[in-house]
Amino acid sequence: MLNVLFLCTGNSARSILAEAILNHLGDGRFCGYSAGSHPAGKVNPFAIELLQQRGLVTDALRSKSWDEFSGAGAPSIDFVFTVCDNAAAESCPLWAGRPATAHWGIPDPAAVAGTDAEKRVAFADAYRMLVNRIEKFVNLPIDSMDVNSLQDHLSEIGRERI
Repeated sequence: MLNVLFLCTGNSARSILAEAILNHLGDGRFCGYSAGSHPAGKVNPFAIELLQQRGLVTDALRSKSWDEFSGAGAPSIDFVFTVCDNAAAESCPLWAGRPATAHWGIPDPAAVAGTDAEKRVAFADAYRMLVNRIEKFVNLPIDSMDVNSLQDHLSEIGRERI
């Protein structure tokens, strides 16, 4: 089982979506987590609504600090992906085990102002982008890749237009 941590600033939308998507698509090979540098303290209700509509498990999702993943007793993390530009620019804690990292920036659906319908469209767009990236990630032949090749592929996934 490979542990993957998705980081965002508020840990209320994008990173939460990514955690749930990976746990759904990971086929028992991956365990997804999410955290934020400045957690909002609650998960955006549009994220929960969308995940439930898609049949993904939401019971354990919560907004939490990335400090939970850097201290004693934290799970060993194999991969860290930032999904917002702000988190990518921040000084992250030191992760045990030297995980592979990449930036997979996604526009923030929680920042969309407008009607509920417009917000739902923004969340659906973020969900689609994350599914595309996570599907590519889970289909990589990780066990047979050297460290440099793996890092190149992870970075390329984040640079692709989606």
